[in-house]
Amino acid sequence: MSRALPADLDCVVAVEQVTDYLEGALPLHARTEFERHLVTCPGCVIYLRQIQAQIAAAASLAAERPAPEEVKRKLLAMFRASRGI
Repeated sequence: MSRALPADLDCVVAVEQVTDYLEGALPLHARTEFERHLVTCPGCVIYLRQIQAQIAAAASLAAERPAPEEVKRKLLAMFRASRGI
């Protein structure tokens, strides 16, 4: 991460604020300082994008997806075969 940082906000602080930033929970001044830091620090921009990608991936994993009918039929057939039905 960049060493050309505003004196009042460094990468450690930016990393600690990422979640609040993404949730819109930072006060206006802190949000402005965070965004100002992003302008000077490509490493923190990459980190922010990684966190956004992780959130999106986790959300897609949580979505319920019904099993395809073919899978249901095969599972039912296997169950019936194991029970001799």
